Amino acid sequence: MKMSIKSFLSITALFLITPAWAGLDESITRLQSEWEQIKYKQPADKQEKAYEALTKDAAAVRAEHPDRSEADIWYAIALASQAGAKGGLGALSLAKEARTVLEQSLARNPEALNGSAYVTLSSLYCQVPGWPIGFGDKDKARELLNKALALNPNGIDPHYFMGDCLYRAGEYEKARASLETALKAPARPNRPLADEGRRKEIEALMVKVKEKLK
Repeated sequence: MKMSIKSFLSITALFLITPAWAGLDESITRLQSEWEQIKYKQPADKQEKAYEALTKDAAAVRAEHPDRSEADIWYAIALASQAGAKGGLGALSLAKEARTVLEQSLARNPEALNGSAYVTLSSLYCQVPGWPIGFGDKDKARELLNKALALNPNGIDPHYFMGDCLYRAGEYEKARASLETALKAPARPNRPLADEGRRKEIEALMVKVKEKLK
């Protein structure tokens, strides 16, 4: 199970934020940067320990901001990533905790970080084994991704995960269309490493999709 998956305040809003909001924004930026370095720069055999440390860091940020969905989301992303690196049944408890946190975040503010909770939760439903082992449900994953795309129709992540989910479901033509759209997504400010890494993942998955379409 590989899982793996942020919004910046506008310039005008920068003059209105409280110190607590400013602190959270800085923490989210740091967590995001750490996650990108682990996912796209760390060797695979070192990622589990690195994600474990990131999860502890994200838990501390969440404890400082218990009412902020942004902190929930990045704690869940760290948990899900740790689960993906760990793999096997031992990762299921981490995935279940991530699911619970994301559901709480969505209940509070579904639009936080451009709907990132929907994207991360969808990846869990798509990649975790189904009943009786886990809670995986590809139909549920697609439903969540459609909600993410409604909030972020041009985002690289929701289109990539939709393509991945469709590929896993054997819907290869639709998967190719989603991945082609993902490759056309605009660059994200201050996230060149994440964009580069995600595009490589999209291209690798596209090769698999085209093989199935031959």
